[in-house]
Amino acid sequence: MITRNLKYVFLLALSLGFIQLSAQTKTVGTPTAAPSEISPARKQAIDSLAMEKVRDLSKYISIIGNKKTPYSESTRVMDRTEELFTPGSEMGVSSLKRKEVNYYKVRKYLERLMALNYDRVTIEWYDIHYISDLERQPDGRYVGVVTVYQRFEGVSDDGMKYKDTTKKDITIYVERKKTQIAGRTVEFWDVLLGDIRVTETNA
Repeated sequence: MITRNLKYVFLLALSLGFIQLSAQTKTVGTPTAAPSEISPARKQAIDSLAMEKVRDLSKYISIIGNKKTPYSESTRVMDRTEELFTPGSEMGVSSLKRKEVNYYKVRKYLERLMALNYDRVTIEWYDIHYISDLERQPDGRYVGVVTVYQRFEGVSDDGMKYKDTTKKDITIYVERKKTQIAGRTVEFWDVLLGDIRVTETNA
């Protein structure tokens, strides 16, 4: 069965090569990492895949927030955005006007973003990098944290304007999966995004 995140499976498979990923192919006399461990080569590919998914999320948020994006396109992009996350993940929303941070399920966050009461919205993510390396968990998954900075600006034709810069920490989950590609069973480490926590909000 082909996974719904086929694009990312191919990215990871191409980075490592099918021979490295295939559970059925082994080189005699060559030591390999245990199934529950990530080799340095695979970790590098996983890190690249995680950053690719975060960049995709940045692009999707920008599209959904853009008031020129048609409703049908925003809905399609919302569906793709949800596929990046583990079930039940939440995204934080902050403001310079209040101290507390509110958290919403991914779909609700995106719907609120699309409905913002501005005529023009610009959202930019930058300085994306790991702040916590991948660490193995008791259930066999690996967890890490990527941080990003988000510039937000909303402008209305009546003169209303709001802008801020927010630092956000994104939990990264890595788990081992199997799929079929070109008739072969391929094992791979899949990457999914988790909760996005707001840690700073500044003007």
